[in-house]
Formats: sequence, structure tokens, C-alpha cells
Amino acid sequence: MAQTQKTSEQSSRLLIEAGPIGVWIVVYNVARMFAADQAIYIGTGAYMLAATIALVMSIRIEKRIPPMLVMTTIIVLGLGAIGIVLQDPIFIYAKPTIINLFLSFMIFTSMAFGVNVWKLFFKHIFQLPDHVWTIYAIRWGLWFQFLAFLNELMWRHITDSTVPESARWFSGLILSENFWANAKLGVIGLSVIFMAAQFPLLMKYQRPVDGNDDA
Repeated sequence: MAQTQKTSEQSSRLLIEAGPIGVWIVVYNVARMFAADQAIYIGTGAYMLAATIALVMSIRIEKRIPPMLVMTTIIVLGLGAIGIVLQDPIFIYAKPTIINLFLSFMIFTSMAFGVNVWKLFFKHIFQLPDHVWTIYAIRWGLWFQFLAFLNELMWRHITDSTVPESARWFSGLILSENFWANAKLGVIGLSVIFMAAQFPLLMKYQRPVDGNDDA
């Protein structure tokens, strides 16, 4: 029963985190039909609203304040607002990079000070030995860095927007804003595959739920 509850909680968490991206993709693509030059800002506004709703839902479902979701939502709202007010899409393009680098920095910095922040965030879901928490955290830290690199690679080569030529890494790589916007679906797919790849490690060392969180 406890394992079923954990699986249900993880599924709800995934839906809550992926929901705003789904809203973004739908609104952005619809907006392109009647206001292509403003689609990035309309989609961002919808994403900001959806992210706020997702945070509230997460708090109500988990009956606790999820610190990681709070911090990422603050970044989403801050950079989204700056991008909309200044009408500069660069802030919006770079937002996933900043969020992923922030999460990676948080993981590795906390470990440098002897604290595993990933364990603090998720010990209510998994009961694992400390060395497994370390492996799990390092994997996520590196994954966030990969996602940051992937986003940089994409947005820096958008050719139908205001991205300056000097920002590009490869002159022969040409992408569109529409590709970047819809690539978030691919990122979700990659993240699901990455999470699934962690299950063997987690299930191997998962401890029975006995009310004791010490590891």
C-alpha cells in the first residue's frame, strides 16, 4: 500500500511539473496562428499562470511547501516577466538554462558542504542509504547540466528571432523559434527516460517504510 501511494505521488508530481509545459506548447502554437511575433510572450504569460497554479496544486496535494518547485517557479515568473516587459525573448530563451544550472549548482554546492539537498527534498518518497542518495544526486546534477547545454545549443541558433550572430556556436546550425518552443516535448520525453533509468538503482536499495528516515 505504501509503495502504491509513493507511485501515485510521483505520478501526480510529474503531471504537475509537465502540465505548465503542455499549456505553453498549446498556447504558443495557437498564438502563432494570429500573432506570430507575440506568440513567445503570450505563451510565456500562459506558462507563468500555469506554473503558479501547479505550485498551488502541489502544496495542496503534498500538504507541504515543495522548496525546489517554489524556487524554480520564482525564476520562471521573474525571467518571464522581464522578457514580457522588455519585449526581449532572450530572457525567455535562456530561462531553462538558468533553472537547470541553478538546480545543478544547488545539488553540487550542498554536497560540497556535506549536505545532500536531494535527500532533503525527496526523502519523504524514498528511503535510501546515504551512498545511494549521493549517486542519485550526482546523476541529477549532471542531467541538469546536460539539459542546460541542450537549451543553450538550441536557442543560440534560432535564426528567425533577435538572437545576435555573435551568440551562435556553429554557423551551419540553423533552428527556428518554433523548433525551440516545441522541443520542450522532446525534453520531457528525455527526462522521462532518464527517470526510468534510475528505477533499478532506487528499487535495489529502497528500504521498507518503517517511519524511520535515518540513513
